[in-house]
Amino acid sequence: MHDVKRPQFGTRFLTDPRQVFQHNAWDNVEWTEEQEASAKKKVSENNQPLPAEKQEEYDSRANEFWNGFYTIHENRFFKDRHWLFTEFPELAPQCSLNHESHLEVSGTDDSRQDSLDQEQRREVAALSHTDGDIPGSSASYRILEVGCGVGNTVFPILKTNNDPGLFVYCCDFSSTAVELVKTNPEYDPGRCFAFVHDLSDVGANYPIPDGTLDVIVLIFVLSALHPNKMQASISRLARLLKPGGVMLLRDYGRYDMAQLRFKKGRCLSENFYVRGDGTRVYFFTQDELHGMFTEAGFEKVQNLVDRRLQVNRGKQLTMYRVWIQCKYRKALAT
Repeated sequence: MHDVKRPQFGTRFLTDPRQVFQHNAWDNVEWTEEQEASAKKKVSENNQPLPAEKQEEYDSRANEFWNGFYTIHENRFFKDRHWLFTEFPELAPQCSLNHESHLEVSGTDDSRQDSLDQEQRREVAALSHTDGDIPGSSASYRILEVGCGVGNTVFPILKTNNDPGLFVYCCDFSSTAVELVKTNPEYDPGRCFAFVHDLSDVGANYPIPDGTLDVIVLIFVLSALHPNKMQASISRLARLLKPGGVMLLRDYGRYDMAQLRFKKGRCLSENFYVRGDGTRVYFFTQDELHGMFTEAGFEKVQNLVDRRLQVNRGKQLTMYRVWIQCKYRKALAT
């Protein structure tokens, strides 16, 4: 049987501060009131927004900045995400021993849900056969990753999930990133379809019919959008999911180390910044994300903060990371 080798986030606790440099990272680190106050103060000191014309430039040239990013880094910047299947077993459900424990929704009967999922998959697959020009038209389990970059989530899914009915769609704003995915030796057009798409352009069509996806994945991508465009983008994605389909998100949380490191002159609006390479990033709270998902018709499965203390043992440095992880399910049709 397949063993889940990696424990979930939140299993290594720092109980003795003197032991801080014994490991590279500690989970679920509680912040003191002083730390929280210090972080708020640092953010408020650097939150004077840039002039409107400068903000417009970063918005209109976003595509150029992301293409530049991937041209420079290609596939060297991101590491494969080994935690994917522990935290998000929905990406390879037949490989997980703990699938049901991750999907805890009050009032939902798991066996009823599973039978509904299977029935819906058969129905959708049958309907899709009539539209054979759509990639993955005969698939029974469909995943879309939005903001796929160079494939650090897509390729592990294709390698780990051996379901013959699986088809993975992936898209990115950057044509350079999509080209890197398509030229990767592991890219299999029979199981995967990569395409260029601007998540924030809600009027643009996806090459996927509405109501046909089982899972949508957003990993450190929603934060790259202008805050004014986030809600409409989530609502547009919701249309692509089947009833009962899930959206999985992992992204930057408020007062993450990356936010506290921004100097004056990098703030675009409250908690929204531009990096030195022109790419942008927002830092969320749990409530903000919950509000967006519920507005789009989702039910909460999970919404948690992952506070981690990362350690550079060589330099004896400590770095506090704050990420938010969410799972939300599209309401079943009544």
